[in-house]
Amino acid sequence: MEATEEQLILATGGYDHTIKVWQAHTGNCIKTMRFVDTSQVNALDRTPDKTRLAACGYQCIRLYDLESNSTTPVINFDGVQKNVTRLGFQEDGNWMFTAGEDHRVRIWDMISAPPHCSRVFDCQAPVNAACLHPNQVEIAMGSQNGGVYLWDVKSVAHEQLIPEMDASIQDVAISPDGHYMAAANNKGNCYIWSLNSSPSQQLSILKPKMKISAHSRYILRCKFSPDSRLLVTTSGDGTACLWKTEDFTKWRELSVENYWVWDVAFSADSKWLFTASSDGVARLWKLQTKSPERKYTGHTKAITALSFKDEIVAD
Repeated sequence: MEATEEQLILATGGYDHTIKVWQAHTGNCIKTMRFVDTSQVNALDRTPDKTRLAACGYQCIRLYDLESNSTTPVINFDGVQKNVTRLGFQEDGNWMFTAGEDHRVRIWDMISAPPHCSRVFDCQAPVNAACLHPNQVEIAMGSQNGGVYLWDVKSVAHEQLIPEMDASIQDVAISPDGHYMAAANNKGNCYIWSLNSSPSQQLSILKPKMKISAHSRYILRCKFSPDSRLLVTTSGDGTACLWKTEDFTKWRELSVENYWVWDVAFSADSKWLFTASSDGVARLWKLQTKSPERKYTGHTKAITALSFKDEIVAD
C-alpha cells in the first residue's frame, strides 16, 4: 500500500534533548517531544504499525505515542544502566531489541504490559551497535573492543569475529536481502561479509568478502538500502558515501562540509536519503543528482539520530 503524505513522517533527535516529528514531504515540524535533560538521543525507531516512537540515550529508553497530542513518553523502561546506544523492532512489533554500554543486548517483550526484558546477550564489552537480520531471528552486534557478534535470539548460539585489532566497531548492518553484513569502525574502515544460511546450522554462515577504506575519519553509521543495491557510510569527515553492493565501489559522495554526519535513512524506493548532522539540520537528498532537496531546521544542537520508515517520497 502506498503511503499518504500524512504518513510520510521523519523523526529526529539530538543533543538539544528534544525529538522532533516532521512531515517529510514539506519540512514542517508537527510535534516536538522532550527527551531527557541528561542525555542526547542515540537512536530512534518507529513501531511497525507506525503509531509509536522509541528513543534511547544515557540510562533511558522511552516510548512515545505519535497519535496523541501528548509530548511525554507513554512508557519509561525500568532498570536501564549506562548508555543505551541502539534499538529496533521485530517486524510484527512483538519485541524490541536494545544495545548498550553495559555490555548487553536485550530483548524486550512488547506484548506484555508493561514491557519486560525476556532475553539478554552479554558481549563482555560496551556495545555500540546492533541490527536485526531480515530473518527476524539473528541479531548482529558491534562492540567497543572490536568484536562483531551474530546471535540467534531463540537460543544461545552465537559467533564472534574481530575484523581489526584496536578498533571500535561503531555500526553494523545487514542487507534486506540477507546476502551481506557490514561493520564499520572508528578508523574509517568498513568490513563486508557474505551471509549464507544452512539447514544444518542455526546461525548464518559468515564469509569475509572485503575491507573498504571508506573514510579518513571515524565512521558513525552504515546502512543498506531497501533494495540492497547500496551501502551508505557516514563519518566525522563530513560525508555520506554510497557504495554499490555489486562490487562495493563508491557510487556517490554527499557532503555536509565541516560537520559530522551522524545518521542516515533511505526512502523505500532507495532513491532518496535523509541525513542527520552536527549542524542541527536534517537533509533529504536526491541520490541521482547528489543534491539536497529539502532541509529540516529547528534543532538547536547536533542531530544524532533519525528514523524514517515509509513508502515513497514524492518529487
